[in-house]
Amino acid sequence: MGNLAFTYRNQGRWKEAESLGVQAMETRKRVLGEEHADTLTSMANLASTYCNQGRWKEAEELQAKELKICSRVLGEEHPETLTSMNNLACTWKGQGRDVEALALMTDCAQARQRILGPEHPYTLSSLSWVGDWSI
Repeated sequence: MGNLAFTYRNQGRWKEAESLGVQAMETRKRVLGEEHADTLTSMANLASTYCNQGRWKEAEELQAKELKICSRVLGEEHPETLTSMNNLACTWKGQGRDVEALALMTDCAQARQRILGPEHPYTLSSLSWVGDWSI
């Protein structure tokens, strides 16, 4: 289900991607639990679908919940937690919340430099976003 939703998302078939994404997330919550890595991935993927539709508030709510769980379960400096942080910052940027987005992305970029190293692609991506954002 999740793979097909991913395929639909890549094809821009947002309604189908959303429908399957919700089903995958809810099924994983029920079977695996809300804190399971696969459930968190489903949450992130559904939030991405919402972002692509310009549904920023729904994306933000899901991403904030996912970030909170990742921080608690995996730790605040786990690479997956940092990815969640990155995604939420991008959503805030999409909402026009530039100051908050820049602060969160700066924190993310600094943590990625420390944890992943200065040359890691994710670190460079976060640093690029910070450098491109002007307030």
